[in-house]
Amino acid sequence: MIKRLANVKTRTNTGFDHVMNEMGPQTPFGIKRLKEQKPFFPGEEASLRRELDRIGSLFDIAREDEKYISKISDIFMDMKDVEFTVERSKSSILTVVEIFEMKCLLLKMEQLSSLFEKQGKKIPDEFVLSDIRVLLDELDPRGDRLNTFYIYEEFSKKLADLRNEKRMLETGVRKSQKERREKLHREKGIMLTPKFDCVVSKSDEEAIKTFEAAPELERSCQDIMSVTFQLVRTEKEIETIEKTEMLAFQIEEEEEKIREKLSKRVWAFQKEIRENCMRIGSFDLTLAKALYAIRHTCVKPEIIKDYAVYIKDGRQLQAEEILDSKDKEYMPVSISLDMGVTCITGANMGGKTVSLKMIGLTVLLAQYGYFVPCKSAKIGLSNFIQMLMGDSQSLERGLSSFGSEMEELKEIFDHCTERSLIMVDEIASGTNPAEGLALTKSVIDFLKEGPYISVITTHFDVGEGGGKVKNMQVTGLANADFTKLDRELRYANRKERIGIIGKYMDYRLSPAKEGKTIPKDAINIAKMLGIENEIIENAKKYLKGEKG
Repeated sequence: MIKRLANVKTRTNTGFDHVMNEMGPQTPFGIKRLKEQKPFFPGEEASLRRELDRIGSLFDIAREDEKYISKISDIFMDMKDVEFTVERSKSSILTVVEIFEMKCLLLKMEQLSSLFEKQGKKIPDEFVLSDIRVLLDELDPRGDRLNTFYIYEEFSKKLADLRNEKRMLETGVRKSQKERREKLHREKGIMLTPKFDCVVSKSDEEAIKTFEAAPELERSCQDIMSVTFQLVRTEKEIETIEKTEMLAFQIEEEEEKIREKLSKRVWAFQKEIRENCMRIGSFDLTLAKALYAIRHTCVKPEIIKDYAVYIKDGRQLQAEEILDSKDKEYMPVSISLDMGVTCITGANMGGKTVSLKMIGLTVLLAQYGYFVPCKSAKIGLSNFIQMLMGDSQSLERGLSSFGSEMEELKEIFDHCTERSLIMVDEIASGTNPAEGLALTKSVIDFLKEGPYISVITTHFDVGEGGGKVKNMQVTGLANADFTKLDRELRYANRKERIGIIGKYMDYRLSPAKEGKTIPKDAINIAKMLGIENEIIENAKKYLKGEKG
């Protein structure tokens, strides 16, 4: 049974699949490696570190020498997967096109090896290709190293002799026909085309009579409008043409023998070819990882043995791209997670969900062997990762949002194992507040006793929860300049107000100090958006318990 780290929904919700879709390996071998990639699990830290080191090597090369990377990209261009051709070579005779494609791939392998040699020790040994020049020389007997293929005469002396004899006979026939064409023109004024024929209109009866009277010509075909005459072949020419046809058959036989021999040679090198394709795929994907890391300012995570996650200035790439497209700045978030439960509170506009996605994305990327979008990160590997997002529906099963949440929560509990990362966004928000709070507290009590790292975003005030529960809060509008904010809102239209408030929101997380009331940004936001003051004041009284 294949071990699963995270389900499809978790990979999608965290933005991991979005990153994978943008990774962009260039060769069919790299694309295959991307599709087949597997995560690293606890106990495989050393292997993961080696993978990250390989990315680091290519990361450094790519930053130092863009032209070198451009040359590699040119080699990768139009590379074709020859697996089917290699397998066919075991028991079939390859076609000229198949041998041509094989030669093209071997040429690219040779070019790539040459580039690797120029970098020396900077290219990790895992990517160095096996030497396939012996096979390439056999497919390229002229040694011209061109992206073309033909059954060259250099493949066989017999082939060269047969072709030479055929050319001489064809040249003799052609010379004889030219001489007779010139004589016909000289003596009878009849002009034939280079193909030794002539098309005459049926309305030109005199010309037709002239052509029919010439014993050197014969009708070859006709249509409604015209008649075509061609030069009659002499007995010697016919005999010579028959010989050339026999030679053509012999040439085909010899070419087939050559293709059969080359096919066997391809199969003899099948191990080296396949191994090189695999190494090209690994190199291509690793280079894609490095280039992606450069484009998105990602860093190599530190892989630790302890089960903990420490992220400094982490970014959720999908959200960052959306903000960039709107010329808005993304505010990075830092967080430290140890075994136990971390609760994140804050208003709906406070970016709690984006922070949760950022955590999941960072851990998944690190565990699949990628650099991560933050200033620094220390990651302890998980056996199981799952994210439960609110507002899920299961209409085909007739389940409400709350019902779907409970099913997903059960799936989490069914699969939880040692070193599980569990992320829950607004649990029980689809039911009444009293039951929602009770369920949230109960889930926290259950999770805090397990060997898990759990992160829960919630509107509910879940209390302190003991040493295994850490409360974090979104800074929100706590440090906002409300005078300046009110002034901006006063002259803004309805559509602009949300964006203005968002500009003043501080999405960073900070510990909720014991005994300190968690800021209620929801009431502040409602007030700034023009909700009646009477409603705002009553809400504050309810919070204080002055109204019942």
